[in-house]
Amino acid sequence: MSLRARWITIIIVIGGALISIYPNMVDLNEEVEEVVIKESGEKVTEKKLVTKHWWPSTNKIVYGLDIQGGLHLVLGADVNEVIIEKTKRMASGLNEELKTNELGHVKVSVDPQNKLQMKFVTSKPGDAEAISSFINKFYPATLQVVTSTATDVTVQYFQTKAEEYKTQVVSQSIEVIRNRIDEFGVTEPSISAQGQDRILVQLPGIKDSTRAKELINKTAKLNFRKVSTEVDFVKLDDMIKKAETDGKFKLGLTEGDENSGGLAYSDYVKKLNETLAKDLPKNTRVVFEKLEGATSLLVGRRPYLVETDSNLSGGLLEDANVGTDPDTGRPEVNFRFGVEGRRKFADLSEKAAGGFLAIVLDDVVKSAPSVERRIDSASARITLGGGSDYERTFADAQLIATSLRAGALPAALQQLEERTVGPTLGADSIAKGKMAGIVGLALVLIFMLFYYRYLGVVACIALVLNIILILAILTMLGATLTLPGVAGIILTIGMAVDANVIIFERIREEIAKGSGLALAVKNGFDFALSAILDANITTAAVCVVLMYFGTGPIRGFAVTLLAGIVTSMFTSIFVSRTIIDWSIIKRGLKKV
Repeated sequence: MSLRARWITIIIVIGGALISIYPNMVDLNEEVEEVVIKESGEKVTEKKLVTKHWWPSTNKIVYGLDIQGGLHLVLGADVNEVIIEKTKRMASGLNEELKTNELGHVKVSVDPQNKLQMKFVTSKPGDAEAISSFINKFYPATLQVVTSTATDVTVQYFQTKAEEYKTQVVSQSIEVIRNRIDEFGVTEPSISAQGQDRILVQLPGIKDSTRAKELINKTAKLNFRKVSTEVDFVKLDDMIKKAETDGKFKLGLTEGDENSGGLAYSDYVKKLNETLAKDLPKNTRVVFEKLEGATSLLVGRRPYLVETDSNLSGGLLEDANVGTDPDTGRPEVNFRFGVEGRRKFADLSEKAAGGFLAIVLDDVVKSAPSVERRIDSASARITLGGGSDYERTFADAQLIATSLRAGALPAALQQLEERTVGPTLGADSIAKGKMAGIVGLALVLIFMLFYYRYLGVVACIALVLNIILILAILTMLGATLTLPGVAGIILTIGMAVDANVIIFERIREEIAKGSGLALAVKNGFDFALSAILDANITTAAVCVVLMYFGTGPIRGFAVTLLAGIVTSMFTSIFVSRTIIDWSIIKRGLKKV
């Protein structure tokens, strides 16, 4: 590659890195009110987070729990109890299905000895084969026959199906937790599964940890509500604004938070409905839906007026999953009720026909699909339109299905571990981390300048660029920076000059043999390359292992160190050689 091409490459890389880092130094977003025209033609004001001015990326490096403080929880989900409850519901549903398949005399119950198994007991000996055929026909991938006699058949879930159900239980628990954490305004909550029955919750920057734990641990509450048309969107929006002004309250983070001056979401909704009680139609309630793209309800929300006189709750829901629309091939949500739920859903859908039916989880609207007619069947589906973004549609379908399951089979959560990091400790941690980085960088720069002189200047330039590139990669990845991550950056500072030291010593050896400067530089870089690659590849291999098997801060350290290896290879070999070659060719450098 020519010298000119190398300089162009370096400039493009550095320019891209600076563009990526810029959002860390300024706030590109602001909250604004925007008038939106609904399908009905009515106008409503919605709060949205918008970018102040155009920029290619708005990603930022997020500080982790150990830097800015917050709450660390490990929760255990009672997965087995949920599966047992699901088995009970399935047994009840199977009794109804058998009646329509000329096997009404067969009774299904949960095996008292093993509550994950079901027994089909018949009063007519010889029905075992018919029961087995029924199972194979209608539940071929779900249930398998374990034992069979003349009068009873025992079935259980396939192992793969049982594992799938367990995964779903953890997923629905995570969705419930995430739904509740939204009201705290935590910018980057970390909620993830650990194993088959544990959930790790990290809430950086949260102040009211007691209330957070109370919300996380309460039972999920899912309801189906008809969207009222008695008050149009514009009037409802005006009523909400007036209630906030007259009552001197607003939606904020947590109550008493000096940075928001507002109420937590659940308190806000309660206060709002109390204030509007005299103005709203009887048996109605105001709830909100988080807007697409909004990080929390504080940033963007849409109000709904829903009727509260329906008694169709998530407890009557049997199951929900993502399916495929047979007409369009697009993702859709399929859900199923038991006998009582089917009857109540039929009545509610008839009442909501021609309008909308809101799916409300803990006073947050997760979806509000339109209802065309009365739906009187054991199962129903929610179609999501024909948008061009299939992946986005599929993600929305998964979110709705998970929310439905969360209300149908709420898993009891047990707190297994708790750690609270105060904001003072977090501020102290980041201050000491910055100081360690600055001192380490300064010592390395001084040593390189003193020992290698001109080559030391080149190494210092490469080192500064290396740090910029590391920050750019972390920003583009939207990575969470933890103290181990800071340690990884500091370690990279020391490792980055290692390659330069090997190269420079090789150049000195070539000059000592009598080689000219240009040849010494060429041979120095060429001969040092294998040693540099060996050292960095072995370190990178360890980082990959840490990323795969590690969790949380360990993975953060590995990601940071791996990014540092990539950038140090670029700066130490490519950038350093370009600067030295330019100095020899263009500036007539004779010695180093």
